[in-house]
Parts: sequence; structure tokens; C-alpha cells
Amino acid sequence: MSLLAKLSSNEITRQPMLLIAACVGVICSSIVLPFYTMGLFVVPVTEEFGWSRTEFQLSLLFSTGFGVFTSPIIGLLIHRYGARPVALFGLAGLSLAFIIPATSTGALWQFYSAYACMALLGAGTIPVTWTTAVTANFQTHRGLALGLVLSGTGLCAVIVPPIIAFILANYGWRAGYLGLAVLPVFVAGPLVYCCFKPQDKPQDRTKEVEQTPNEPGYTLSEAVASYKFWVLLLSIFLVYIAQSGLIPNLVPALTDAGIDPVAAAETMSLFGVAVITGRLVIGFCVDRFWAPGVAAVAISLPIMGCLMLWSELTLLNAQVAALLLGFAAGAELDLMAFLAAKYFGAKHYAKIYGFLYAALASASGIAPALFASIYESTQSYELGFALGAVAFSLSVLLVLLLGRYPVLPGSRD
Repeated sequence: MSLLAKLSSNEITRQPMLLIAACVGVICSSIVLPFYTMGLFVVPVTEEFGWSRTEFQLSLLFSTGFGVFTSPIIGLLIHRYGARPVALFGLAGLSLAFIIPATSTGALWQFYSAYACMALLGAGTIPVTWTTAVTANFQTHRGLALGLVLSGTGLCAVIVPPIIAFILANYGWRAGYLGLAVLPVFVAGPLVYCCFKPQDKPQDRTKEVEQTPNEPGYTLSEAVASYKFWVLLLSIFLVYIAQSGLIPNLVPALTDAGIDPVAAAETMSLFGVAVITGRLVIGFCVDRFWAPGVAAVAISLPIMGCLMLWSELTLLNAQVAALLLGFAAGAELDLMAFLAAKYFGAKHYAKIYGFLYAALASASGIAPALFASIYESTQSYELGFALGAVAFSLSVLLVLLLGRYPVLPGSRD
């Protein structure tokens, strides 16, 4: 086959703008923007209002944590109406939600309400929206396509925090939230509107179509009845307890140790670079090797990072740990999407992924405040670093229990 013929038959090169639009959508999503910028707001907001760090970081429980309730609903909406309209409504809603904390007068409930609005109004931007489009449009190179799209999380960690840090330093934290409000509508919105046009087909409302679906795979109830669903869900939960507890608290931990805030923020940029690298490497590997084995190797790396932070909190140790944590973060989110499609099929993918995402959302909502609470009880992050190492270790063991890929109902294999 000629080079031109190979390029024309390559899924990636046939639909590059779909991938770019979805990637930018991930960058400007309700799970990514609040999470990767939370650490920048901890000190200025708590100092102005006199809150504890635990009280402030509980905000993420109301944003990411609310995904427990919204993600299954979004999965159902995508299943019926398609990913594009859900995404556009979510981007507009998220921009509106980011304006709310900028108007806060110092009451905690106002901040919690603001972050809850990010989850509710921006629910259409969560990963299930973007990964549904990828799984519907990519088969041979699905792992790489998911890696490219979900590398938006790493790009956000690299690009957005320095911009918001500059705004905070020069105009204050309220302007920082207004800067975040600009991104979903004015950066992602036009690109998603023009280029995010996946060939996903909302399910027909007639019973006949529901009874004779074209896609192979399990229904939601069949998937939930499988032990593999719960193994995958628990593995995801443990990884995100560790990741979501460590990352928002890493910058405050470093500044407490006397490290310059700019150098601490640059550590997050290293994390973002590692996320991008992890996404692409892992996306390439899962198309060729047994995905749970790939996941186990990737999730093993941050165990060493956690132990390094536990032994001594230096800038060098934090930088190495950030790289290891970032590479692992490049594993679980896109692997969750890949494994959901591989083990349960495309038939009810959006619904199944929505429920798996609920585990991620609950962990991401609980963990930041949990780790901050550990700090306030012990005046140290050492116990949190140890807890992260244990959670990653258990997740490695669980993901290996998934076993061989199944032959899906309705498959021609």
C-alpha cells in the first residue's frame, strides 16, 4: 500500500479537527479547569476570608463530586441526543458558573454553591461527552485517539495555571475566576461548534430500534452484573483518591516547605507535560498490548513518587514525583474509556461510562479536602503521601483482575 493510501485509510488523519475540538473541550471542561486551578486560589482566598484549607478545598466536593449524580444523566442524554448538543450547552453553562465565585462576599455556602453550579451547568463537558464521540468514530486506532483527546488534561495543567497565576498576581483572585469564565465559551465554544461533529447516532425512541441495536456490547444492567465492572470502578476510585488528594495539595505543601511559589507552580507544569506524554504513550500501547497490563505498569510509577515525597519534601523530589504522577494520570482516564469500550462494548457505552465516571467524580470530590484535613490534623502532608502510595498499590492489583478481553454480544468475532 502506498504512503498516500495509508494516510487516507488512517482514522487519525481522516478526522483531525474532531480530535482537536474534543481535546480543547477537555481542557475547558468542568472536571479539568476547577481541579488544576484550585491550588492557585487556596492561599489568597483563605487569607482574605479566614477559612481553613479544608473548608476551601471542600469546594471540589461540590464540583467534581456532583459528577456522581450528573454523569449517569449526561450518559443518558448523549445516548438519546448525541454528544455535540450536550457539549455546547455544557460549555456555556460552565462559563456562567465561573463568574459566581468572583462575586463572593465571604460566606462558604456561596463558594460551595458556585462550585456546585460548575458541576451542574457544566455537566455536558465531562469526559463521557468527548470519549463517546471518539469510541463511535475510531476503531483501529481508538486507544491513540483517546490518548490525543484526553491529553487535554495535561495541556490544561501546562497552559492554564501560569495564565491564571499571572492574573492573580496582577489583578487578584476574583479576576482569576473571570479569566477562567472566558475559556469555555470563547476558546472551546467556537471550535466545538464548528468542528465537533461526530457520527454518533442518538438512539431511536422506538422499541424496535432498542430491541435490535446495531452496536455490539452489553446493556448497562448486564455490565453492572459483571464483576469486571466493579473491579474497574474500584480501581478508578482508588487512583483518583490518590491523584485528587495529592495534586491540589502539592503546591501548598511546597510553599509551606519554604519553596518559592513560582517554582512550586512550575512543578505543576511538569505534571502536565507528563500527563500528555502518558496519554500518547499509553494510547499507542493499548492498541497493541493487553490494556490492563499497560495500566498496571503506569499506575505503579507514582508509588515511588509518593514514597519520595513521604521521605523528604524537597523541590527535586516534588518534580520527580510530579512527572511520575502525571504519567499515571495519563493512564487511568483514557484507560477507563478504552477498557469500558473493550470489556462492555459500544451498545450502551455512554451509560456505562457515565456510571464509571461517578466513581472518579466521588473520589475527586472527597480526596482534596481529605488530604487537607490530614494536614491540619498532623501539620504535615506525610500521612497523605503514604495514603497515596497504598491507594496506587491496591489499584494495580485490582486492574490485573480484569482478565482477557471478552467476545461481546453481537460481535462478528
